[in-house]
Amino acid sequence: MVADEERTTSCGTVCLKYLLFIFNLLFWLSGGAVIAVGLWTLVDKSEYISLLSSSTYSFAAYILIAAGAVVVLTGVLGCCAAIKESRALLIVFFVLLLLIFLLEITAGVLAYVYYQELDEELRADLKETMVQKYQRPGHEHITRAVDKLQQDLKCCGSNSSADWLQGTWADELAYGRLVPDSCCKTPTDRCGVRDHPSNIYKVEGGCISKLEEFILQHLQILGAVGIGIACLQILGMIFTCCLHGRLREEPY
Repeated sequence: MVADEERTTSCGTVCLKYLLFIFNLLFWLSGGAVIAVGLWTLVDKSEYISLLSSSTYSFAAYILIAAGAVVVLTGVLGCCAAIKESRALLIVFFVLLLLIFLLEITAGVLAYVYYQELDEELRADLKETMVQKYQRPGHEHITRAVDKLQQDLKCCGSNSSADWLQGTWADELAYGRLVPDSCCKTPTDRCGVRDHPSNIYKVEGGCISKLEEFILQHLQILGAVGIGIACLQILGMIFTCCLHGRLREEPY
């Protein structure tokens, strides 16, 4: 009877160990996915980030990348803890899972708060940045960002193409152009002298709403990835607690 109970206990321990091992394999792969998503967010449209006065967007992505790196390392540690059946390693693994969970919650809160303030920030800062710093010496990164923004999102000006008729660029740098050449549907030198809808992105609207939509899509992707990893972590913490309890009852 005692032998049957010992076999049942050992079988339960082995099952938990392999469940934790499989979990850690998935967890390790998800860590790589988190790093990839975070890097894609920063690198794919890095020029756009330079147009934002707040660093909250990039900071949330950096937190996600850091969490992904810790996930990869934690996955390796979890595998070692499961294979060696070490209670001490299991405790360290549990603490790291909890730390990653808190990091992801922080990134999620930052993303949510940032989205609430996004529209106000864009309307307050983007127009001034575009018309005052575009093509100004020392602001080449702004010029590249604005050109890429207008071409990629097929927009012109912050609210409309009429925004380019105001500010430093129109007064000092336009040289007869009504809009920058990057507003043109087919950019060529000095194509901005004509602002007819057939030539520029005039009826398509300004860049604020399109940039806001673009950032929202990225925040939703970051949020979905974070939620997916958080669900995995909850399962991992449950498996870890169960295996730790089994090993405490059945010391090796």
